[in-house]
Amino acid sequence: MEFLQEAETWVALGLLILIGIVLWQRVPAFVGAALDARAAAIAKELEEAKRLREEAAALLESYKRKAASAEKEAEGIVTAAKEEAERFATDAREALKAQIERRGKQAEAKIAQAEAQAMAEIRALAADAAAAAAEKLIAARLDESRAAKLVDQSIADLSGKLN
Repeated sequence: MEFLQEAETWVALGLLILIGIVLWQRVPAFVGAALDARAAAIAKELEEAKRLREEAAALLESYKRKAASAEKEAEGIVTAAKEEAERFATDAREALKAQIERRGKQAEAKIAQAEAQAMAEIRALAADAAAAAAEKLIAARLDESRAAKLVDQSIADLSGKLN
């Protein structure tokens, strides 16, 4: 029994007892169940992560579509604003052109009116000057006998013109 005195024998025997106790207490089943539970938790976390990733991808795609739609809408608004500005500029140019033409015609009408008024004043002054000159000439050349003769002749002509 010499082998009972060796330390390796007792170490081996202690190891066998420990393995027996571990098996008897079902430690491997407990460790397996714990590992299975941990694997299930990890699988659940992986599934949750996959779902969140898909959700994030769908959300990203939705935001990309919204951004593209907003960009198209912004381009449409810019295009419409440019067209409206073009129309406004064209209308403003036409209105300005019409106003310039209208004011030009008004200025021409005022010039023509002023010209006509000036011509009328000149004619009136010329007529007044001619009448004054004729009066002076008649007064200088007409004597009493000639004046009486002209009055008699006018009276005679008047009776012929009245009938």
